[in-house]
Parts: sequence; C-alpha cells; structure tokens
Amino acid sequence: MKQIETFVESVYSNTSGSRKEIKELKSEMISHLTEAVHELKLEGKSEKEAIEIAIERFGGELEIQSIISGLFEVQRTFAKKILYVAIAFLLTGIVTFGLIYLNEVKKELLREDLVMSTILNRLGESKDIDKVKGYMQELVEKSPAIYDISLWDHEKIFSASSNEEFQKIKPEFLVRKDVFTTNSNVVVTTGYSLGNNIWNVNLTYISYRPLADNILLLGILIYWVLFTIWAIINVYHQRRLNIGWIIVFALFNIAGYFIYHLKGKRNIPKTIR
Repeated sequence: MKQIETFVESVYSNTSGSRKEIKELKSEMISHLTEAVHELKLEGKSEKEAIEIAIERFGGELEIQSIISGLFEVQRTFAKKILYVAIAFLLTGIVTFGLIYLNEVKKELLREDLVMSTILNRLGESKDIDKVKGYMQELVEKSPAIYDISLWDHEKIFSASSNEEFQKIKPEFLVRKDVFTTNSNVVVTTGYSLGNNIWNVNLTYISYRPLADNILLLGILIYWVLFTIWAIINVYHQRRLNIGWIIVFALFNIAGYFIYHLKGKRNIPKTIR
C-alpha cells in the first residue's frame, strides 16, 4: 500500500542511525500497519478509512517520530558515556602517573650517602646502638624514599669465611616500613652500603615508578579500547561504517577518527550491511 509506505518513509525521514537497523524497523512497521488495515477492511471499512484508522491507532506520525528519535538518542547517549569514561581513564592514568613521578623526583633529592654517614658519625666508635635507633626509625617513617635501614657488626661481616656463614649473620638493628607489595612490577628497591671499622649501614631505597608506568599504560589501554568502540558506534549510526574504518580506529585511535572526518562522506566506501 503506497500510502502506508509513504507514511513510514516520512516517519524515518529525519532519523539518523544504522541503515540496516532503520530498514528493519521500516519493514516491521509496514507489516504491522498492513495487517491492521486488512483487519479493518474485514470489518467493513474502506481502504482509505482503514489506513487512516490504522495510522491513528499506531500513534500518529509525530508521536512515532518522537519514539524513534528517543530510541536512537539512547544509543547516542550510551556512546557519549563510553567516550567520557574513556577520557576519564586516560586523565586518571596521566594524573596518577604524574603525581607518583613527582614524588619519585623528590625522593632523589635525599642523598643516601649523607644519611648513612650521619648514622655512622652519631655512633662513632661506640657499640651503643640505642643512640641511633630513634633516628633510624624516624628516617624510615618520614621518608617515602627509604624502605629500610639496617645496622651490621663490621667484624662479623668480614670474619665470615664463606657465603653460608655470611647468610647466617643477622643485623644488629633493622627498621623497615610496611608496603602493600614488593612485587617488582609495582616497586623496585636499590641497596646502598657504607661502613667504618665498627659498623656497616645498609640502606634500601624504594621506588614506585613501575607502578606509575603500569597505571599510565592501563589508563591508555582502556582509553584506547573505549575510544575505538565509541568511534565505531558513532560511525555506525552515521551509516558510514566498514571494516577499513574499524582497523583505522583500532590502530590510530583519535588520529584515525580525524582522518575519517577529513575523508568526507563522498569518499567513504559503502556501508556494510
């Protein structure tokens, strides 16, 4: 029925979205309206009356357009949310990386040789380690760079005749901060040592740069995937999607989407159905 087809075309005339999806919706609407017209004609209505009644019962052109526009608006809103989440992950990764990196830069200002020599100077030739315990504990507690400081008996270390004997030696005093993990993918530690004829001081630095790198990488990865999904959905609703653009978005991300806009509609291959 030409009038029904014309009506359905007018309903979808200003609707943007997937060509395939719109075509399926058109076919379904035509089918419902045609069936309704057939039932009305069996009741004794003329074809013209049946068509008018069927359309009126269906909700009218403006109401149907509103419903259809609402459906596609939900899809566009969903796509926007994906884009916002993608940007949020990227910014979170960058900001977190920056904060951790700046903190690591501050750590480098602490000179390990100065810390260890201060401990040795306070001890002097004395065997009394109580005079430095508080200082060592304060250093570990207040300095984000220091993982632990240990005090070793110099004579015991150099009297060890084998590696087995050396492994059995325990520090005279050790203070260490609690960290949530020592996994090398999260933190790295670097050891330093300084001594005199009485004592050896070992200091271990801790760095969270691997954690910063992993957070940044994860943020970029999640952003990359979500932005690609957003670009695919957006182009799909513009009826311009094909496998080539999917590959471009996946490989080049925002640069690929910029290229997509530069190409223009006339140079875009036919939409995959």
